[in-house]
Amino acid sequence: MPNCRIDSVAAAIAYMEAHLTEDLTLDQVAAAVHYSKYYLHRMFTNTVGMTVHDYLQRRRLTEAAKLLVFSGQSILDIALLAGYESQQAFTDVFTAMYKMPPNQYRENEKFYPLQLQFTFKGNYPMLKDEECAQWEVEFATEADIPCWMELVRLVVDGFPYLEEDSYVQTLRQRIRTRQALLLKDGETAAGVMLFSCDTGSIDFMGTHLLYRKKGVPRAFLDKVMGELLKGKEISITTYREGDRADTGHRREIQELGFAEAELLVEFGYPTQRFVLPREDIHDE
Repeated sequence: MPNCRIDSVAAAIAYMEAHLTEDLTLDQVAAAVHYSKYYLHRMFTNTVGMTVHDYLQRRRLTEAAKLLVFSGQSILDIALLAGYESQQAFTDVFTAMYKMPPNQYRENEKFYPLQLQFTFKGNYPMLKDEECAQWEVEFATEADIPCWMELVRLVVDGFPYLEEDSYVQTLRQRIRTRQALLLKDGETAAGVMLFSCDTGSIDFMGTHLLYRKKGVPRAFLDKVMGELLKGKEISITTYREGDRADTGHRREIQELGFAEAELLVEFGYPTQRFVLPREDIHDE
């Protein structure tokens, strides 16, 4: 049953969050939630799209980033709290994921999360459907902002350098101009999309972890290609190839039919633009 699986993953997450500064292993987490490590690994990865190890690493680096900006602790002490045996080992991984070394990140004084704690709220009625959900894409309203932001925090791994205050300002503007689309399952935002009528760009597209196999991105693309951006070149940006911070977003965009375009730097972060070829649009 979906709810049983969700409850089990939530229990594993709660245990990991309570022991983030400890030297946790998959065996320990599995024992704490009373599953074999093989079953937990498969269930966790299939549900949230990353392994227990990756979740732990990303959460620890996020908490380390927070300490770099908001505390006076030394980088060595922060490295040890994050589970690294040396400052150099911590620096290597932090730089690979955040695209700057810890000392530079501290000097910038701007915290943004690599991974926030996964939380699952709601009943998720569509998850009980064996068939693919028949989604009704809607324009978001001001009343949808709370559930929209819950989803944004859940899928923050796909969007480097997210600053909530500026994001909400942009969201409000896009809601007013009817350039914010939403898919809901009850009171839960299953998918969100910000797009630009002027440029044809998809500026933000996120799918709730539990709905990754329910055709959410395709429903959005059908809407914008068939009605809202008809005749325009549609583009989106994501991680560059080989970026260790990417949890699979680049692959998902390619599977939707987007083709590689130019390399970019956005908010100081290296990204790549992808374009949906015109022939793919006509084939839909």
